[in-house]
Amino acid sequence: MTTLTDRYIWAVTRSVPEQQRSDIERELRASIDDDIEARGGDIATAERETLLALGDPDRLAASYAQRPAMLIGPKYFFDYVRLLRVLYAIVLPITVVAVAAAHVIARDGIGEIIGGSIVAGITIGAHLGFWTTLVFAVIERTDAARTAPLTEWKPESLPQIPDRRAGTGLAELIPAVVFLPFFAGAIVWQQLSSVFQDAAGAPVPLLRPELWSFWIPYTFVLIALELVFAVVLYRLQRWTWPMAIVNVLLNLAFMIPATWLVLQDRVFNPVFTAELGFPDGLGAAVLAPVMVLVFLGAGIGDAADGIVKARRASLASR
Repeated sequence: MTTLTDRYIWAVTRSVPEQQRSDIERELRASIDDDIEARGGDIATAERETLLALGDPDRLAASYAQRPAMLIGPKYFFDYVRLLRVLYAIVLPITVVAVAAAHVIARDGIGEIIGGSIVAGITIGAHLGFWTTLVFAVIERTDAARTAPLTEWKPESLPQIPDRRAGTGLAELIPAVVFLPFFAGAIVWQQLSSVFQDAAGAPVPLLRPELWSFWIPYTFVLIALELVFAVVLYRLQRWTWPMAIVNVLLNLAFMIPATWLVLQDRVFNPVFTAELGFPDGLGAAVLAPVMVLVFLGAGIGDAADGIVKARRASLASR
């Protein structure tokens, strides 16, 4: 079980040069232990007070590395960096997905959806960076009397030490092994055993039968590749940058064709949607936006999750 001291030391040493880490960790741990012992009383309380006295681990790391934190000035630099991380990790992806959804609802082409989302991402990212920097620069130059940072650092805000094996155990392998074959089986089932039958008593499939000429076999190949990917990831026991890149490519290989097929009304069998009571064309109009949002949300979310886990594993291995 990790303690506040372990988390504090990890937060300090993760951003200092690798050749200094062992010495800094040894020195810092000894200093913290001595201070806790000197304070006496309840160990947990003494530990918290010691870490409060040491202050923000990012600032301490910068002093160890002799790295100037002066993009806008040292006083608010770490508040500025933390806010940018939140904006780019949360606000930017949500806005890009919202822009893509607007294009989908407007029934734009796949090129307009992808191109508009990329342009929106670049534009919004530039605005987030520019206006955040401008605001902090103004605060830096107009609040000269203030000496403390904008946010108060507390030991409870220390990051958890990442598990190098996080996301690579059975908890991630089992859903892939169960869901992917189930998805493949559902595709076969809807062709052979439907809830509707035609005049001759044959099942009416949900998906257009012509998809079997290429796109359904293509989907089965992707499912097989996803299963291989899940097994390899489990054997590696950690995310790596090559695995994250492969994960992005697999998501794109499914997300782009699936979105294009839905928008071209080449997925759902019109006979099936007519049996559901939808007038001609209305079934695609109702289902297409929902399906595209599901494809984009799931694909972007899974790709981003792999990148985040690869970055965490990379930081933990330093």
